[in-house]
Amino acid sequence: MENHPRELLGDATPSPQNRFPLLCKILDAREKLSLQVHPPSKKAAELKGEPKTEMWYIADAEFSADLFVGLKYGVTRAQFETKIQSGTVAQCFHRVPVKAGDTMFLPSGRVHAIGAGLVIFEIQQNSDTTYRVFDWNRVGLDGKPRELHVPQSLASIDFNDFEPGPVVPKITKGPNFTQKDLVKSEFFTVNWFQTPTVEHIRLGPNPPMTIYAALTKSLTILSGEHTVTIAPGQFCLVPFSAPKIELKTEADTSCLWITAGSIRNPQGGMFGPFHRT
Repeated sequence: MENHPRELLGDATPSPQNRFPLLCKILDAREKLSLQVHPPSKKAAELKGEPKTEMWYIADAEFSADLFVGLKYGVTRAQFETKIQSGTVAQCFHRVPVKAGDTMFLPSGRVHAIGAGLVIFEIQQNSDTTYRVFDWNRVGLDGKPRELHVPQSLASIDFNDFEPGPVVPKITKGPNFTQKDLVKSEFFTVNWFQTPTVEHIRLGPNPPMTIYAALTKSLTILSGEHTVTIAPGQFCLVPFSAPKIELKTEADTSCLWITAGSIRNPQGGMFGPFHRT
């Protein structure tokens, strides 16, 4: 990013201070995480924070696992503030049962929390600003409640955001692959790809900077003299300047395909012209 931003990103826009625009994480939630919110862009500067839109792909879920996303229908700001004071604000949140393969989109300003028993791939803007609304009345290792950010949270929450559900993806099926368009936002585009057979795939010309995240089986990425194989739970970043890209899959390989910004693919498929070799 310091010396070769164009070769790395192509036309993708860096984050402020010339940072890489995305963060990609795996979250293994053994217990419920705190209820939190990230400031929307119109409020971030005022609060001396950074906006953060993100998405969650559910890689694994225990039976009855859930997310807390958005507000229950009819909850007002006044009711929300009263529940914060009484330690019962979790009653205001919309509970969403989820299973492996589900996706949740979280624009800045949407209150949210991850429930217990979930493994999640999180793709987000490169931002570290999180305002904690509620932490289930837990205490830290020092025996004291963790710090909350109530004024900042109240200034950031979208109080008209009621009961959002998981993403309903557009699905494209080919003779040897299935693609799901999970999220297309101004900050990142995320697709899911799966092939039931062993494949050797040549991508179309001039692909954007891409991050591959392996979900099941291994995925091998080839470019010029370079070859990288990633196992489930690993990532590979392919810069914009990389020469021709080829992918090798095992049977039943699935992966996420992540780019910065909103990528328009006129071919209607993840890989542009899709060539088997």
